[in-house]
Amino acid sequence: MPPRNVVIGVDSSTQSTKAAVTDAETGELLAVGRAPHVVTGAGGARETDPEVWWQALCDAVAAGLKESGLSASCVTGIAVAGQQHGLVVLDRSGRPLRPSLLWNDTRSAPQAAALTAALGGPEAWTARTGTVPVASMTATKWQWLRENEPATAGATVSVRLPHDFLTERLAGTAATDPGDASGTCWYSTDTGTYDPELLGLLGLDTSMLPPVAATGGTRIGSLTPAAAEALGLPAGIAVAAGTGDNMSAAVGLGLGGAGLLDHPVLSLGTSGTVFAASRTRPASTALSGFAAADGTYLPLACTLNCTLAVDRVATLLGLHRDDATPGGEAVLLPYLDGERTPDLPTSSGLLTGLRHDTTPQQLLGAAYEGAAFTVLRALDELLLACGLDPADPEVAGRPLRLIGGGAQGRTWVETVRRLSGRPLIVPSSGELVALGAAALAASAAGGGDPVAVATRWNAKAEDDRIPAVERDTETWERVGSVLDRAAGPLLGG
Repeated sequence: MPPRNVVIGVDSSTQSTKAAVTDAETGELLAVGRAPHVVTGAGGARETDPEVWWQALCDAVAAGLKESGLSASCVTGIAVAGQQHGLVVLDRSGRPLRPSLLWNDTRSAPQAAALTAALGGPEAWTARTGTVPVASMTATKWQWLRENEPATAGATVSVRLPHDFLTERLAGTAATDPGDASGTCWYSTDTGTYDPELLGLLGLDTSMLPPVAATGGTRIGSLTPAAAEALGLPAGIAVAAGTGDNMSAAVGLGLGGAGLLDHPVLSLGTSGTVFAASRTRPASTALSGFAAADGTYLPLACTLNCTLAVDRVATLLGLHRDDATPGGEAVLLPYLDGERTPDLPTSSGLLTGLRHDTTPQQLLGAAYEGAAFTVLRALDELLLACGLDPADPEVAGRPLRLIGGGAQGRTWVETVRRLSGRPLIVPSSGELVALGAAALAASAAGGGDPVAVATRWNAKAEDDRIPAVERDTETWERVGSVLDRAAGPLLGG
């Protein structure tokens, strides 16, 4: 029997790294190695030492290979998909000067507001980058560093995103892709290049940034001997440019130019996101107008408070996460870490509508409803950005693909189903970010368009298809009314 052609897709997320050992021909997931991360910080601070990611990548690859029982000689390519927006600053030797400011670090909210004003307001940023600066974006974090740690900013030779840092360690070559670059707020999705005026505004030079590859599946180099020794892989195998985690999940789902277009996806994880691959360049100040990893666009809305926030409410109530019922009159907006969509970086959780007969189970259900409502309300804006009419019955009837850890939770699925009124598809693969990265690795190793690769892999998947129920408009309107009325006086908007 000839040796298997295997690729490794790496998902370097906020909490952990996963390395998916994948058959490059069939997409069969042979093994998944895992290693945890450490996130530090209190209040609005969220940081991780990038060296932790590198060690976790090495550990996860070793664990995945061991679990697969395959020889490392079978591996032909590797790609990294990483958490978006994190700021990594490096010295001349490529070593981190400080821990990375993560996507959910909200300390740069004042810098985000100042940058937005400096360019002429939200519409000006949307026209240039597709995205309005908020505290999540890399540009605001760099500006925070310049103002609060000027010595570190002054010593910075290179600026990287989390996946860029890891890819450069693999190949010894600086590179990024359009998808992850589009989350910095210094990359123009209109021209497909770094924006000189924005770099000037931020005090950056293109020499500090990695070149942008054509796609996330572009081969940008080969695994260096040093990286090969650290990972236990053959030197010289293909290293793809890689991409951001949301872009990689889209590839894993087969969303893009060579697959599905304008089909919405809801990801339930540490953050909640809704996105779709489209050929239409998004132009909405309510969305992040990202590029996709394959050259299309990926309009996306992201919330900071999703599964972890609801789990925290369950812990406070002494309940299991699925010990919930619909919230009744209670409304709970679980904005425990501030919020990104809507842009309320200084907000905290809000509870209203309590009665004598309100139960703990209803309060937990209200937390689910508040978190789900927040991300689902962006869905109509997303569809409009794709050039679609949300009221069109054909558009409204398109299934919502549900991914992320929450997609495996009964209460999450039923809450989204009830509040959206849409049929749901829960993909059979639970490792879509890593699977998408594996498709990028296969592409870099000569496998063709990464979305086409993933589409071929998905052809025989047995996804869970859940029919629609009538939309719970009463709860929808109640939560929306509270959010709209509280955003100014109580939530800080």
